[in-house]
Amino acid sequence: METIKITKENIKKRLDVFLVEYLKNDFTRAKISTYIDDNNVFVNGKPQKSSYKLKSDDIISYDIDGLNDFFNEDKPLLPFEFKLDIRYEDDDVIVINKPKNMLTHPTSYERENTLCNALLYHCKTLSDIGGNTRPGIVHRLDKNTSGLIVAAKNNNAHEKLAYQIKEKIAKRKYLALALGEFKNKEGIIDKPLLHYIKNDVKMVVSENNEGLKAVTLYKVLHQFKGCALVELELKTGRTHQIRAHLSSIGHPVFGDELYNSKQYQKQEFNNLKTTGQLLQSYYLSFNHPSTGKQLEFQLEEKDFSEDFVKVLNFLRRNNEY
Repeated sequence: METIKITKENIKKRLDVFLVEYLKNDFTRAKISTYIDDNNVFVNGKPQKSSYKLKSDDIISYDIDGLNDFFNEDKPLLPFEFKLDIRYEDDDVIVINKPKNMLTHPTSYERENTLCNALLYHCKTLSDIGGNTRPGIVHRLDKNTSGLIVAAKNNNAHEKLAYQIKEKIAKRKYLALALGEFKNKEGIIDKPLLHYIKNDVKMVVSENNEGLKAVTLYKVLHQFKGCALVELELKTGRTHQIRAHLSSIGHPVFGDELYNSKQYQKQEFNNLKTTGQLLQSYYLSFNHPSTGKQLEFQLEEKDFSEDFVKVLNFLRRNNEY
């Protein structure tokens, strides 16, 4: 679920009018109203009608993937011929090293060159539990986050993998190059997240505990001057969770301008140009949905994104203590 906290400049607006403005998209008001009136949008935990007048501090929540499915249900996805970096495949699952700059699944902005489209080209069957716009997708990675992701080829596999992720049986670990110098070498970031009212992408830490629960474990593997190599494990799977959490403790991910990386970046890093945040999904484990056998995957440094390796090597050459 995505959450938005209403601020004073939006009070007394109709719920449907607000969402049309907020989503900044080609969604018509009539279509948005239908989506709301079908009990898909909640205000303070309760479904509301499109005519509802917003109040200060109202919390709006909705399923962004469900919204995309609703608006794109009549538009079939096209297969995309793309050479996937496949790490494992059988009749139930496929594990891929997703490249940077590729969306996991289609959005209202991009429907042709995503991982989903590539999976449709490669696989004979994919699960359809996620709807028409997310065949096979059990979990996702941000566009500029590269690394390991598993997709399901049938609904039984999808349900079992989703259960493992929900119950923390499946493990997902990431590496980030995080700016600044950590005082604590490991810790837990337990801060609820909600959408920033002025941006339909950015997440912020909730000040009054009204957002979605989000928990991230972190461990500093190597501290360089002005930047650290950090391992992170997700205990929940919120939008931009790692990026928002690291920024909230003063250590945004290198290259992540959405979460204030420029504010913390040392001058000598300015010539290191990257495409978005340096965040890498490098470890994944889960129990096979048919056999129950634990499958474990870990990328080596040579498999990381080019940006990640470039900056990491620069830090080793120039910023060692």
